[in-house]
Amino acid sequence: MNRLRPLAVLAVAVPLLGGCATTLNDVRGGPGAKLDPWENWNRKVFAFNEGLDEHVLKPVATAYSNVVPEPIRRGVDNFFGNFADARSAVNNFLQGKATAGVYDVMRVGTNTVFGLLGVLDVATEVGLEKSREDFGQTLGVWGMGTGAYIVWPLFGPSSVRDSIGLPMDIAASPSTVINDGATRYTLTTLNIVNTRSNLLGATRVLDDIALDKYSFIRDAYLQRRRSLVFDGNEPPPPDPTEPDAPAAPASAPAAK
Repeated sequence: MNRLRPLAVLAVAVPLLGGCATTLNDVRGGPGAKLDPWENWNRKVFAFNEGLDEHVLKPVATAYSNVVPEPIRRGVDNFFGNFADARSAVNNFLQGKATAGVYDVMRVGTNTVFGLLGVLDVATEVGLEKSREDFGQTLGVWGMGTGAYIVWPLFGPSSVRDSIGLPMDIAASPSTVINDGATRYTLTTLNIVNTRSNLLGATRVLDDIALDKYSFIRDAYLQRRRSLVFDGNEPPPPDPTEPDAPAAPASAPAAK
């Protein structure tokens, strides 16, 4: 569920310390385009989100982690992960990765039927590995540039491209699939709190090592998203001495 992106980015931020890019080679802006043209506004939204996390999300997640046993929290992860696998299957097919899409479909079927609607991750136990694809990545694979960095209230770090993909990703979440209002809000709250509780350790490390938390999370987010679009095989950036050289967009990969 992509409304959890501000939380999920913390899980990848710490390993990326010191390795983040400071410019965005992008088909929208060309080589060397400034990655954060709305930084003043973004920092204000970032501060709001940090305050919300510090005073609401983090205390609730800490209490949840202390009260709810780890096996139950893992089951909650698996349940929501089953919906993410279904979304990933659609995006793998859209990206031309038919084999990966079939594996995702098999994961969803296996965990839904034999894993108590996804509470148990039976698919991983039988060798069906998890993949994580979303519509923002799909747009990137088909050549759409990242665009400017954006921080949204509540949703957190994003970009122009990922913001366009966000409604499609939300449409594949339990909160939109289930029509009952009370159940929808309960599941949404549970997903947010459970995910935040899983990242309590990461946030402590990040608070200790990041001199400018905003810049660090921004650069980590953009680098991570670029890596995901290219499946970890990023092309070299265009030569900045050739201003007319186009940035190399991700092309739809051949079916694996």
